[in-house]
Amino acid sequence: MYMIPDKMKAWVFYEPEVMKYEEVPVPEVKDDEILIKVKACGICGSDVAYYWGASPLETPTGKGPLILGHEFAGEVVKVGRIPAERNLFQVGERVTANPVQYCNACEVCYRGFVNLCENKKVLGVSTNGGFAEYMVSHYTHVYKLPSSVSFSAGAFVEPLADAVYGVKNLQVGLGHKVVVFGPGPIGLAVVALVKKSGAGKVILVGTRDYRLEIGKKMGADEVINPKEKSSPYYVEDVAKRVSELTGGKMADRAIVVTGNKEAMQLALQLSGRRSVVVYFGLPGAKDVVEVPALESILWDKTIRFSWLAPFTWVEAIESIASGLVEVDKLVTHSFPLEKLPEALVVAREKRGNPLKVMVTM
Repeated sequence: MYMIPDKMKAWVFYEPEVMKYEEVPVPEVKDDEILIKVKACGICGSDVAYYWGASPLETPTGKGPLILGHEFAGEVVKVGRIPAERNLFQVGERVTANPVQYCNACEVCYRGFVNLCENKKVLGVSTNGGFAEYMVSHYTHVYKLPSSVSFSAGAFVEPLADAVYGVKNLQVGLGHKVVVFGPGPIGLAVVALVKKSGAGKVILVGTRDYRLEIGKKMGADEVINPKEKSSPYYVEDVAKRVSELTGGKMADRAIVVTGNKEAMQLALQLSGRRSVVVYFGLPGAKDVVEVPALESILWDKTIRFSWLAPFTWVEAIESIASGLVEVDKLVTHSFPLEKLPEALVVAREKRGNPLKVMVTM
């Protein structure tokens, strides 16, 4: 039997740039919950935004106290009464969990739009998350990890599940010419998924050469840097270059895994007839993209948006376990829990060319 302590170490966020490493009570486990001993928790761009005040939390005040961290994996150490009676989980099993915990009882959920549930709670955003030694999750959002998937890779399931949903919305077909904007961790995962979905040519557009280099390892056939003139991948006119690479036919598919407004606009410019454009990254609240209306109609384009990861978690886990997406290549930095503030700085300031920065326990 696992002995659960009364207290644990956790980083408690209070308000922008105020976060304290404290000893707090280990969470109580309700009948419908599971207690997880956290082994790894990834740093997301939203964690950086919360810490430096670029975005409010989803708490009633928009502030703490709250334990951040929503990309995590760990071991089951206690099972609530309901999942225990149903023999669903056992102490010692390796798991991750969907932090977006929808209610499953509102009209939106009944229609299957669980990513849009208005009653949802989000671990690490509206309720305590994974930058701690222990955390709780509702049992219906917990997923078991195969033994071949490391805890670090397990903590990558959440962003990969988002990527899977985005690629599903993209509807990649055999031989399609696809442009991916944004070589961050999720964008690079998208590259791998797109290429292994049968795309004939994958073109990755981004502004950091070290990320573009990894993009080539993940499956990109061509990489473009539209910003750094000293880059060997520099291209002044991205749309013209894409036209050259596609034999003048333009892109069949374009997905924008960044909130950059210029990239969102460019995706419309370089996509061709019967193309699909997916907007994935989060732009500013007042950003506007202008759609060339007549051309888009005459070319029968589809413009889609992708939000969160409804019903894609099993596929994300299987993609990692099968080697379809080698997420370990994307984890570049690892810090112990007590050095979380340093890890956040590395993620924000891009020190040492980071991709995914991981906190391990």
